[in-house]
Amino acid sequence: MKNINEVELFLLDLDGTVYLGSNEIDGAFDAVNTLRKQGKRICFLTNNSSKSQVAYEEKLNNMGLTVTSDEIYTSGMAAAEFLNKKYFGKKVFVLGTEALKQELISYNVPLSDYVDAEVALLGFDTGLTYDNLYKFCLLLQRGAEYVATHPDNVCPAPLGDMPDAGSFIKMIEVATGRVPDYVCGKPYSVMANCIKDRFNLKSNQIAMVGDRLYTDIAFGINNDFYSVLVLSGETDQKMLEKSDLSPSLVIPSIKELPQKIK
Repeated sequence: MKNINEVELFLLDLDGTVYLGSNEIDGAFDAVNTLRKQGKRICFLTNNSSKSQVAYEEKLNNMGLTVTSDEIYTSGMAAAEFLNKKYFGKKVFVLGTEALKQELISYNVPLSDYVDAEVALLGFDTGLTYDNLYKFCLLLQRGAEYVATHPDNVCPAPLGDMPDAGSFIKMIEVATGRVPDYVCGKPYSVMANCIKDRFNLKSNQIAMVGDRLYTDIAFGINNDFYSVLVLSGETDQKMLEKSDLSPSLVIPSIKELPQKIK
């Protein structure tokens, strides 16, 4: 049985776990600071590849929680590291935001138009155009390698959920018959391996804390991390009871997490 007291690194999902939109979830920031005082390392882990590491750092600091860049890790960063490892030097066509493209450039990933691209990377493209979608599908039809940053079907938004990369994946599958060869974000092993390498830790020393069953909790379970479900976001008690996923710990919110550590 996994032991929370062995955990050295807490991976914290953001929306629904630490904040909702632009509002702190009650007691979340105090909980983060208490974990730090308990000697725990923190990493804010998000599947949202439409924004950069810097953007998340600025948002949290502006909300009143002091964070450093090395405490934030996105699926876009995991994708950049994976591309450099698996497809080093190959030209990449990106269906994604300018922020994602700049993140990839900072990792020296060679970006290209679809004409000579060898890898097609699907991110959460909030400025999606039909022209770029068509180019992406043409690339897949001619056999390019297919990588996605993350599989989330929707992204929470003030007016209602936005179609996210997972929805794009399904649309592209209907058009091309292709599904990603690799998905980098939660709940898959690409991001987990990146995290273990980055922090030089073993699985039993890592905990995933989040509100979404099919990404956050599945990520913890799939990669043998300690998993903490918070009921402050997407998942409620009824959804948990209907799920076949069993978190290591279930708490109302992250506010209660520090007191679970001895």
